[in-house]
Amino acid sequence: MRRATLWPDHLLPDDRVPPPWPGRKVRLDGRVTYVRDTPATAVGAEPALYVHGLGGSSQNWTDLAGLLADRLDGQAIDLPGFGRSEPGPSYTIPAFADLVVRWIEQTGRGPVHLFGNSLGGAVAVQVAGLRPDLVRTLTLISPALPFLDFRRSLQGRMLPVLAIPRGERLVARHLTQLAPEVMAQQVLEACVADLSRICDQRRAEALEEIRVRYEAEHYAAAYVRTFRGLVSSFLRAYLPGPGSLWRLAEAVRAPTLVVGGLQDRLVDVRVAPQTARVIPDSRLMMLQGVGHVAQLEVPRLVARAVVGLLAETEDAAGRSDLAG
Repeated sequence: MRRATLWPDHLLPDDRVPPPWPGRKVRLDGRVTYVRDTPATAVGAEPALYVHGLGGSSQNWTDLAGLLADRLDGQAIDLPGFGRSEPGPSYTIPAFADLVVRWIEQTGRGPVHLFGNSLGGAVAVQVAGLRPDLVRTLTLISPALPFLDFRRSLQGRMLPVLAIPRGERLVARHLTQLAPEVMAQQVLEACVADLSRICDQRRAEALEEIRVRYEAEHYAAAYVRTFRGLVSSFLRAYLPGPGSLWRLAEAVRAPTLVVGGLQDRLVDVRVAPQTARVIPDSRLMMLQGVGHVAQLEVPRLVARAVVGLLAETEDAAGRSDLAG
């Protein structure tokens, strides 16, 4: 593990606030999956795939994908049951990872630069650990890798719901009792340390995302079942046998950037450094005053670290070619 390298800020594209990138519905495993494309702005850009967190969507990557478009030809996917994708048959980490693998294979874009935030980070580790042929580099932002002290997460209050049969009904009832504006504010407060960094346009988009959730009858069940699958993966990680996310992290061979926010209220802040220690070829960036979604809160800083990773890997590939 070493410290992340930051690309000079003045070499990044100018600041702007792009609208959500165009999306489209595609068929994957017989179901509708929603994908947003961030077209490359330069010749030779390499493929990238962005995977959101629990309760998130492809919209969470708008700013970061835009800042990287001169180097990466981006796609952001809505996992089954989230965003504008149809519900799926299973909401476990392996099931989501299998879907990501099939998407990369179906599109023929691999190997990709793979990004994951929170739940998406756990999915990305599973993909990179099991299918190294599909991953060029790996960027993990507040990855939801296993930890057992749920007092360190606001999600800990959800644990009793998992023990209740059809707990999703309680979640659905709770949703109907809150105005979308209230729920959107609560989500932002849980995910972001400094709300002043979130512009009016992003706030309006967050509210629209909440309204989409309210209209989707499957959303509460997808959320609860996904959280149950995530907690199950945490418990399995500390038991003997295969399937541990920590053992999969040890198997990752892609050059990796791990980003953590020191004011993260959803994932134990100790997880990001531990992830960087476990993954062999890793770089770590811990951010003071930043929460759970650094790509939304400080996208320019995250982009500098990503480009630093890309530059390092390009230099290493160039030295390898010369040596060959």
